[in-house]
Amino acid sequence: MTTHDKAKWLRFLILILGGGTIYKLANLKDAFYVPMQEFMGLTHTQIGLLLSANAIIATALFVVGGMLADRFDTRKLIPVGLLGTGSLGLYLASFPSFSNLLIVFSLLAVCADCIFWPSLLKAIRNLGDDKEQGRLFGLLEGGRGVIDTLVAFSALGVFIAMGSGAAGLKSAILFYSVIDILAGVLTWFLLKGNSEQTIAKPRNGLGNLLEAVKVPGIWLVSLNVFMVYIVYCGLTYFIPYLKEVYGLPVALVGAYGIINQYFLKILGGPAGGFIADKRFKSTSRYLKWAFMALLPLMGVIMLIPKSPSFIYAGMAATLSFALIVFSMRGVFWAPMGEVGIPQHITGSAFGIGCLIGYAPGMFAYVIYGAILDHFPGQQGYNYVFGLMSLLAILGFMVSSLLYRAVLNKPGAPEGVAVPQT
Repeated sequence: MTTHDKAKWLRFLILILGGGTIYKLANLKDAFYVPMQEFMGLTHTQIGLLLSANAIIATALFVVGGMLADRFDTRKLIPVGLLGTGSLGLYLASFPSFSNLLIVFSLLAVCADCIFWPSLLKAIRNLGDDKEQGRLFGLLEGGRGVIDTLVAFSALGVFIAMGSGAAGLKSAILFYSVIDILAGVLTWFLLKGNSEQTIAKPRNGLGNLLEAVKVPGIWLVSLNVFMVYIVYCGLTYFIPYLKEVYGLPVALVGAYGIINQYFLKILGGPAGGFIADKRFKSTSRYLKWAFMALLPLMGVIMLIPKSPSFIYAGMAATLSFALIVFSMRGVFWAPMGEVGIPQHITGSAFGIGCLIGYAPGMFAYVIYGAILDHFPGQQGYNYVFGLMSLLAILGFMVSSLLYRAVLNKPGAPEGVAVPQT
């Protein structure tokens, strides 16, 4: 391995560290939902409002973040986002009032989704050429899964060690905050010494945004991310489905959740990247057929007998479905290279992509949840899973259009065009 390669992968590992830690505070409910209610005095509705405020601000500022990533050095924006997030966490540990919590969760979106995330995506893209994008983004997702798991379990350990009470929750929040601050300091010093690809800095961020808007491929990539993400949101409901329909024991609910949200990310991201690059020679082509592969699996999920004796079959089928979705999440940004997005507008392109692609986070859970509330039991889950299947079909159509655009792009790499489908 050359010195250049070593520097490249060191930089990649540093970026993974930041990407795997920065969202822990905004997603505090993942591991500490009940403690938030008990010790911060929050209701279900209030926690939902905090998450909605975070998602709305994030969605509104993704494009701004993309412009910032094009206008300023990502090696500075990335640590600033981490340090800002950690600082907000220190205040969050004081258990402020609900009105102040709304402000904190909104500012967390500014630090993570506006300042940090588009810059991270741009930095990852700049690490390799178009033939490496699937692997790089897949490994990013898998690496984030590893960091997610280690940090989350460590925070849970801190919570338990401090008595599993209010002091434990404050200590866990402080742990997350210190990790973000340390990651920010590390990225500030370690990324500073690495050279990025030389890219002309734009004088007008708005001009870059307007240029990006005119690239048709951006809209297809963004819509493709949207379709993957809205199906991904439905994975949340596999847990109550197994509990209510198959009687999944409480002891297995936590284990299943950890596997579903963390372990599959570790497996799916890298697997999707390598399969897309090595077997399909195109991430857009891989996404097209991955959408189609979801349909028979969903058929199996819906046809498995609804009896406690089939609980492990239900777990295996739902986890298989989720694994494919995580493999798609790992590479759904890689087509930015395939459609020929110019390097100097990469940040703006990712900003537009995030604005559209992550939009389901604002409404998908409400739709799925409303269906289950209105149609209790198996009927509601049939409707939700049927909707996810329909969305997978629409995703197949969008990915097909995206792949066709890649094939028709002037100067498309030979490897992308074969084998034909």
